[in-house]
Amino acid sequence: MKLLAVETSTEACSAALFIDGAVFERFEVKPREHTRLILPMIESLMDDAGLRPQQLDALAFSRGPGSFTGVRIATGVIHGIALGADLPVVPVSTLAAIAQNYFDNNAGNIAFTAMDARMGEIFWGVYQRDGQGFSELLGEEAVSYAERIEFPDVCGIGVGSGWAVYQQQLSGRLHGRVERYVVDDVLPRAGAIARLGARYYQLGLAVAVEQAMPVYLRDKVAKTELERAKLNGQIPNAY
Repeated sequence: MKLLAVETSTEACSAALFIDGAVFERFEVKPREHTRLILPMIESLMDDAGLRPQQLDALAFSRGPGSFTGVRIATGVIHGIALGADLPVVPVSTLAAIAQNYFDNNAGNIAFTAMDARMGEIFWGVYQRDGQGFSELLGEEAVSYAERIEFPDVCGIGVGSGWAVYQQQLSGRLHGRVERYVVDDVLPRAGAIARLGARYYQLGLAVAVEQAMPVYLRDKVAKTELERAKLNGQIPNAY
């Protein structure tokens, strides 16, 4: 199987090729330079592999959460390639990719994944390593203030940039269930997006390009709050 993946949701920018189980990656931490870097990274990978887009089986991208602009860059690039080469697309969670990169390089089986979402909030989700070594979500991903997070009753490792900023609040919410936390080398990488993308493709989870949309957890929360207000009669349905 051959799959191209891109990841631009944080200050890191990366692209990766998955070819029959092997992963080849380009990765740079260059804030605000993703639009300049991502296409040359893709071209370099494809040239080195001697591939054209039409020879790929699928594409994958980091669909969020993350920087609004960064997530849109990955979405736009993948949409362009998918439309030109008529390829299916696999959207992959940024948080799942962070957990996957941790599982690929460490022995832990539970990752309390947290990304700094700015404005005093974090994007978070809890992932476990499944029987094949892939990150599997426990519960739901969410965005909230660190001191309001509700984690499932499991023990594991804290992973991600959110731990660097909100370690005290997160540790307090976990009540001793976090063994330690890791904040170094935890930016999402296209290599992990590629591995998860290939896995999801094999499970039949690829979608047509028009269905491959980014996920903004803040939008989801805002929509839920609006719907709740309507149900409570605080906002008329014509709003």
